[in-house]
Order: sequence, then structure tokens, then C-alpha cells
Amino acid sequence: MSTDPEILLRNFLPVLQKAMPKKTAGLWPDLERRVTQNFPALHEAFYALYGHRYDFSDQLQKLLLVAVKSNTSRSTDLRALDSESEKKPDWFQDNKAIGGVCYVKQFAGNLNGIRSRIPYFKSLGITYLHLMPLFECPEGRSDGGYAVSNYRNVDPALGSMDDLKQLAADLRGEGIRLVLDFVYNHTSDEHEWAMRAKKGEHKYLDYYHFFPDRRIPDQFEQTLREIFPEESPGSFSHCEELDLWVWTSFKNYQWDLNYSNPNVLRAMVEEMLFLANVGVEVLRLDAVAFAWKQMGTMCESLEQVYTLVEMFNCVARIASPALLFKSEAIVHPDEVARYIAPDRCQLSYNPLLMALLWEALATRKTDLLEHSLARRFAVDPDTQWVNYVRCHDDIGWTFSDEDAAEIGINGYDHRRFLNEFYTGKFEGSFARGLPFQYNAKTGDARVCGATASLAGLEKALKEETDVEVELAIARVLLLYSVIFSIGGIPLIYLGDELAMLNDYSYLDDEVRHDDTRWAQRPRFEKSHFLAVKSPDAPAHRLYKGFRNLSRARRKAVALGGNHCDFVDVAEASVLAYSRKFDGQQLLVLNNFSERRAEVAVDVVQKILGASKFMDVLGAKSMTAKQLIEIAPYQSLWLVAASRRPGRKKKAVST
Repeated sequence: MSTDPEILLRNFLPVLQKAMPKKTAGLWPDLERRVTQNFPALHEAFYALYGHRYDFSDQLQKLLLVAVKSNTSRSTDLRALDSESEKKPDWFQDNKAIGGVCYVKQFAGNLNGIRSRIPYFKSLGITYLHLMPLFECPEGRSDGGYAVSNYRNVDPALGSMDDLKQLAADLRGEGIRLVLDFVYNHTSDEHEWAMRAKKGEHKYLDYYHFFPDRRIPDQFEQTLREIFPEESPGSFSHCEELDLWVWTSFKNYQWDLNYSNPNVLRAMVEEMLFLANVGVEVLRLDAVAFAWKQMGTMCESLEQVYTLVEMFNCVARIASPALLFKSEAIVHPDEVARYIAPDRCQLSYNPLLMALLWEALATRKTDLLEHSLARRFAVDPDTQWVNYVRCHDDIGWTFSDEDAAEIGINGYDHRRFLNEFYTGKFEGSFARGLPFQYNAKTGDARVCGATASLAGLEKALKEETDVEVELAIARVLLLYSVIFSIGGIPLIYLGDELAMLNDYSYLDDEVRHDDTRWAQRPRFEKSHFLAVKSPDAPAHRLYKGFRNLSRARRKAVALGGNHCDFVDVAEASVLAYSRKFDGQQLLVLNNFSERRAEVAVDVVQKILGASKFMDVLGAKSMTAKQLIEIAPYQSLWLVAASRRPGRKKKAVST
């Protein structure tokens, strides 16, 4: 059969229409429109990966049939959501977009517990809720939920799929979008596909990467990096049932999928669309960078990976247009940026910003932060960053060595300093973090810890130092002030607003005691929420501060869009940037030091075009003097006093 896209489309359309159930025949015009619009891009991507196969056209038709079948199963309210999303695809550019993330079990026990806390999410202004992995995993071998054994079953301890559907509907009714992880690169070795492979079924053996001996794995290993060198060294594990070696980039019970097999692509698309029909609106593509293998490379962020994401995106635009993707690629900043595109991932985590915020806090200097962001922060205007201070994982110092060298910093030495600082080994450090996955071969390591502990609150409370407590609280709010104002969706790692510290109980757990990431995944107790009501408690002040950030962001129209201009204010500890949107202008000044900072007023006047200012965050008016003073760890969101964000001039009648 011809591979010409126009001929194929003409041949496919009658087949697709015929495959629709009679009761859904009225959906065909919209489906035909979306298939026709997206087919050229889908064909190009599919041909790039599978054009050499004799069954190319048959495989492509099967993929389209999956999309059509999924769409005809979509509920009425989700169809309405699709229509709304096609009219307003850029909802993530809104200044009112605010995210939150948590583990279901730790935060609320189960899915019904999450439903009961919707009012709490709304009190923080959350419009985007990311629930950490909640699907069925093997007991004791789940990697925190990232070793999925069934993408269509919720972990029974958390509830059922019906509970998840109800939660999605309830959240949607309150204006909150549901975000879930889509573990993209691998499955558990107890997934049905893996279990059938262990039985020797040829079809499923080809779902993974198997090798008869170590010869080829050893060749691959020469260019691969170890992700978990302490507990799971190397990238291959021996499967005793088959006496074969299998590719395992992460843990020996997480088998990497073989996307060079189009049956794997189609199977994973089916899982993706199933979740879309549950009501998920954003899928975080976990470990997306590792999805394609090629000898002689690092097997990370290869060109074929981007092509795969484009195919997933094309199928989603056909079957469930409301579904968007968020990339999770902890790789070189240049590679991170390549995932972000309207036809790839519309959203992306910003690991560079996260890492360099902590770097600036440790050094009290913003030169590396500003230098890196000035060249790497800008993204396509139809996409958006998801900015975070902390996440469920470690802090990897992912800045570019080239950027560091340009301002006189040795990247290797600087990472060693940061690891020592945030694990409390550096003299004078306020942090109480934990080391993660030290690699003796390279000297590389990462850091774990709750935000408040990394920012100094744990140390200050232990030493009963009131001044240090106040500084620690100010550090947390400063970090969040940046991600609330710099451009992108700010993501609250829930618990940070409650001043939650490292939880060392993981050390008593036989399964978790070697994984320091569990220190920052504490269980929420009633006492944590009650502390908000005590005026002297750090939780009270932080919760109040987070609500103020949310209020100020929702009022600041200038924080819409994603454009950001970085401003040199000749003060080493100050990160400054200007935001402009919908005719509103805002200048943000952030002091990353425990010392007072000063900025010349003419810098502010030049940007804002006024001599009187309003600090939106502090709700205070300011009159121009020679210098603007910024208190330790303070953030100022400045606008011209006569033009407050959110307030437009009234039309003059004629």
C-alpha cells in the first residue's frame, strides 16, 4: 500500500467512520475535522520512526482506530471540555493559574479524603492539582508509585477508578484541573505485559529490551549514565525466569519499554486515552527523555524521543483535545527546552529555575541565576513553564557548566559546594538536607529535604533562635514569590505552606530506609492543619504568606503570558525582572540575602514610568527616593501607583 499521506488519509477515513458505533454517528463531522487537521503531522512522525516497516500503513491505521474508539467512549461533559479547550487552548497563560502537588496517601489518606479537602485547595487559589502516582504497584517495589503494574487500576489503598472519576468531576466543577503522572518509559516487572514476557510469549518479549548475554549491554553501558548508582547500579538487570538481560534504566524491577515496536506505542496510547476519559486534563510524562535507545549515545533525549511525543500529542488532539502534556526531563537545560512546543509538551517543569533558586540562596548572589535565565527562560508563547521550589524527587544541580564558566564558576566544584551546603556540612549553613545517590565514580550527588528544612527552619527551631526562624520563613516565601511572579504556573509542594519539616521516620521502614527522598514526603497530620490557627506558629505565618501570594498573583494582570525581561540593578543579591501583559507593567525585586539591599530609584522609574509605586505583594504605596530599600529575603512586586494590576480605566462615554 502507498505511504503517501493524502492517499492514506482518503483510504483511512471511510474505515474510521465505519468503525464508529451507530449511536455515535453524529460525532463524525468533528472527528473527521480533527483527523484531517492532525493527520499530516501524525503521518510525518510515524513515518520517521516506522516508515521502514512493511506494515507501516496497517500500523498507522490501527493507531487511528484507537483514537476514534477512545473518542466515541468519551463522556458528554468531557466532550464539552474538549470544545472549551479548543476555543481557549492557552488557559495555562492566565495569571490566575496556580498549581498544587501532593501524594494522596500522605496528604489525605485516600481519594475521598482529597475530595474533602477541595475547600482547602481553593483557599490557596489552586486551579491545577497534581496527584502523585496513584496506580497499582507491587507492594514494597513501587519506587514511590513509579513502577506501575496496571495503568487502569488505582492502588486499592487509595480507592477505585470510580473514585478517581468522581474526584476529577468534582475538581472540574470547582475550576481545578486534575494532573496525573504517566509513567512513560517503563513498567513494573509485574505488569501484565512483563508477566506474559516472563512466560516466553514472543509478542510481549518484544515489548521490552532483552539480551541473551552481557555483550551488547556492556557496549551500551560505555555511554550511559547511572541514575541510581547506590542501590541499582548499571542500566541492565538479569531476568531469572528467562535467563536474559533486560534494560532497566532506574530500578531492576522497572523494565524499559521498547518504543521501536509500534505495538508498544499503540498500547501506551491506549493507556493514555483511558486516563483522558477518566477526566485527567494534564499528563506529566515521567522519564520521557529515556524512551528511545541507540548504541553509542547516552540514550537520553534522542531525536526519536521528540518524535514520539509529537505522535502522542497528535493522537490526543484527535481523541481528547482537552488533554495536555507536561514534560519531566531532568537533563541539560538546552535539551529541556526542546520538549516545550505546542506540538510536543505544552507545559514543562523548570528544573533549572528550581536548582538555581537554591544556588542563589546559598551564595547570596544571583549572577548565575540571572545569567542562566536570561538566555534559557524564554519559551514559545503558546507554551508555559511549571515552576517549582521543591518536588517529590531530589535536587539535581542541573545548571549548564558553560553558563557557569562564563561568569567564572567551576561547575564541578560549585556542585560539591552546594551539596555540602544543603546537607549542613558547610560551615555556617542554615540547611538540613540529606545526600541522595552519591556516585563514587564521578563524585556526583544530589540533595533531598523538605523546603522548610533546606531553608533553615529545622535548624532554627532546634536551636530556639527566633531571628533565624524569621529568616527561614522569609526564605521560603522569597522562593515562592519568585515562582509566583517570574512567568509560568507556580506549583505549591503541599506542606510547604504548613512549614512541614523533614520526616525521619522513613529510617525505620525496611523498604524506604535507604531512600532519603522519603524525608520530604511526610504524612499530613491533623496537628499540621491546626497549627495554621496559632499566630506564633511558623505554619500560621507561612500559610498566610502563601494566601497573600495567591491573592496578589490573581490581581496582577501583568503576570499573564510567559514573557519576562531580566533587569540588571547592580546589586549582587537582587534578582530583578519585568513582566508586561495586557497593557500592565510590573517590576519584581527579590533580595536573596539576610542583609538589606538597595536599588537605585531611577531603574524603577525607567521601567514603570512613574515616581510613585505600589507594592502589590505588600499592599503598600512607595514614593520615589534616591534608593529603594529591600529588606532581607524580601520580594517587592512594584507597579505604577496609578495603574494597579487588575484595575482598568473606565470607558469614557461620548
